[in-house]
Amino acid sequence: MLLTLVGIGKQSTNLKLLLLSRQIVARGLLDVLREFSDNENDFISVMETVARMSEDGEPTVRAELMEQVPNIAMFLHESRPNFPAAFSRYLVPIVVRYLTDPNNQVRKTSQAALLVLLEQGLISKADMETKVCPVLLDLTQPSSDDDYKIEAVAIMCKVVTMLSKDTVELLLLPRFCDLCSDARLFQVRKVCAANFGEFCSIVGQEATEKLLMPKFFDLCSDSLWGIRKACAECFMMVSNSTSPEVRRAKLSPLFISLISDQSRWVRQAAFQSLGRFISTFANPSSTGLHFREDGALLEDGRATPSPEHVATADGEELHSYDDNHASVPGEMHDSFTHTSSNESPTATNNAKNTKETEQTDENFNSFHYWRSPLPDISGELEMLSCQTSEEVVEKEEKKEVEEEEPEENCLESKSSHGKATSDQIQKVLDCLQPHIDDPDVQAQVQVLSAALKAAQLDSPSDNSPTDNSPTEVDVCVDLHFPQESELIESVEEEGKEDSSHSPVSEDKPKIQNVIPQQLLDQYLSMTDPARAQTVDTEIAKHCAFSLPGVALTLGRQNWHCLKDTYETLATDVQWKVRRTLAFSIHELAVILGDQLTAADLVPIFNGFLKDLDEVRIGVLKHLYDFLKLLHADKRREYLYQLQEFMVTDNSRNWRFRYELAEQLILIIELYSHYDVYDYLRQIALTLCSDKVSEVRWISYKLVVEILQKLYASGADDLGLNFINELTVRFCHCPKWVGRQAFAFICQVLEEDCMPMEQFSQHLLPSLLSLSSDPVANVRVLVAKALRQSVMEKADNVTSAECRPLIGQGMMTHESDSVTKTKPGI
Repeated sequence: MLLTLVGIGKQSTNLKLLLLSRQIVARGLLDVLREFSDNENDFISVMETVARMSEDGEPTVRAELMEQVPNIAMFLHESRPNFPAAFSRYLVPIVVRYLTDPNNQVRKTSQAALLVLLEQGLISKADMETKVCPVLLDLTQPSSDDDYKIEAVAIMCKVVTMLSKDTVELLLLPRFCDLCSDARLFQVRKVCAANFGEFCSIVGQEATEKLLMPKFFDLCSDSLWGIRKACAECFMMVSNSTSPEVRRAKLSPLFISLISDQSRWVRQAAFQSLGRFISTFANPSSTGLHFREDGALLEDGRATPSPEHVATADGEELHSYDDNHASVPGEMHDSFTHTSSNESPTATNNAKNTKETEQTDENFNSFHYWRSPLPDISGELEMLSCQTSEEVVEKEEKKEVEEEEPEENCLESKSSHGKATSDQIQKVLDCLQPHIDDPDVQAQVQVLSAALKAAQLDSPSDNSPTDNSPTEVDVCVDLHFPQESELIESVEEEGKEDSSHSPVSEDKPKIQNVIPQQLLDQYLSMTDPARAQTVDTEIAKHCAFSLPGVALTLGRQNWHCLKDTYETLATDVQWKVRRTLAFSIHELAVILGDQLTAADLVPIFNGFLKDLDEVRIGVLKHLYDFLKLLHADKRREYLYQLQEFMVTDNSRNWRFRYELAEQLILIIELYSHYDVYDYLRQIALTLCSDKVSEVRWISYKLVVEILQKLYASGADDLGLNFINELTVRFCHCPKWVGRQAFAFICQVLEEDCMPMEQFSQHLLPSLLSLSSDPVANVRVLVAKALRQSVMEKADNVTSAECRPLIGQGMMTHESDSVTKTKPGI
């Protein structure tokens, strides 16, 4: 018995060693290929060995082999000219076969390997269509095993994003539609719902509306809340794949049903997606803004300007663009960036702009060009015109009788006339009510409302009759739809009136015609405290996150719909909400333009400047982006507040000061050289003495930018004063860190920062004096500065004087054990 047990133990040990050896061989296949890939016969032998090992009966060996397949494929792709043939012949069949392996670990490994191969573009289209997709279709058949089916659906949904539209539409789309209606496995429907947006974006609008939309409606009304939640999360991608008509007529009511779902989790997902869904209604032709390739938001000049932009203080010009030509960022007029008052365009640009303005404005009516077609209410106008004509005729017949009647009768006539006028104007206003969403109709309503108010003032309730009361003919003219010039004049007159008495300045109803009103109402309700209790405690943060996208969609003319909501969010008790707004206020400023920014965003921006550091960092990171949108006089007010960024709640928050230095490097261009010298110079010098080295090194670059600004503006005297201050503060500093800073400043000075004559006269002597500094780090930077700023850039400087010092510094650099030039924090 003992001998038998010993024999079994030896056999078991041998089996374990054999299994371990096979695992080691599978793990080292890549190294073997690297050694023998140069010889064709050896290469084929190794690949055939891989094929035999793929049939190993031990799952751990197969899993180990599959983990090496992506690495082997990458090696073959880089080193083998016949990679496609070898890969397709030996490795692709292994990956496909392992998708149906009975071992779960092997299947998962093969799925991961397949995705990696697809991401790297290593599987050909032919192999995908003839080898991979047929296996996925076979595994997703109704009769397939449940576990295999669920896994195959998941891998198919991931694979679809890496395939061409034709392949997806031809092979996978019909099966995907069937899987969306799988009544037996809710896991399958859930996977389909979660990946529905990817399928829509791949197959395009036509297939989405024809084949996928009915399935999406079914999934949105599924009995399981998890499936409806997945639909809410992918709603934006589905909306992007449909036409505006389908988006407004079908998807909007469907989304409203999700946002009012009985499940809190579905409502929460829907509210989180609400802003993104609203953004799909954005139309660049109406918003006038588009995104550059780098993500910057720019104005293309084609949008309907808001009343604030009809005539701006800076004299911005409205340019008409040919619809047949794409707008080029370099050629477009950037109305958001205002130069300082001391910077004027060249005469050439003035002449060019004048010529373009004369050619453009000759027969150009800005209102007629920008406005959308007015609604057709010709029938109502014709009826109204007929009634007015009859009254005019009746008046002419009774004219002589009325002239002989006493004054009381005249008052009665005026009273009845005023009432008739009011009634007629009211009829036109009633006709316009169905079209009140149109901004042009709103302007007409404002004009007619003013006429109605005037007609009411002419009523006998005021016992002092006026001499300039409108006649019947005047009323008939007022009842016309105003022409473009009349509307422009009315808007200009309203703008001249006191804002407290102007109809335009009154609180407008939050009504617009860009998106379905129900969507906007639901979005505005996200600031309601009740929503935080019944939906999501962070719903206000989601509202703040998506507000720039909603504002871009609605356009400047509908900012009144969001203004109160934005102010509510800006005063939210949760600092995360305010922080979200602070990080995006510069983007909102681009959307709203300079006038609305100055009126509505600047006060909120000022509040953020005094907020917590977590909020202040949001405005600090985009300080330049926001300030450049302001007028020069408004922008100059912030010079006095930049110093406040030096004070933080936590003195250890050195990244705050680092960010300030980075922003100041950009902000320099926004101010005159006098302002830079008076205000920014002091901040830069303070930052150069910071306790943290990272802050100091970025501040040295700021000092260089200030010097460049001074000399570029011709302020050589201010530049010389600054150089003398730097010399005293750093070159003669008792601490070696200060002397190193002086050498670094001299090193990074570019050739165009200051004339080399000035450099050789005012900086070079002090730099040369540091060549014998006792600290090696200082001498190293001196040598680099002499080489880069003198030897390579200045031929007029005596090289013979500098070469020995450079050599001495470089010898010091080689001999001393200096591993880095930056000191630690």
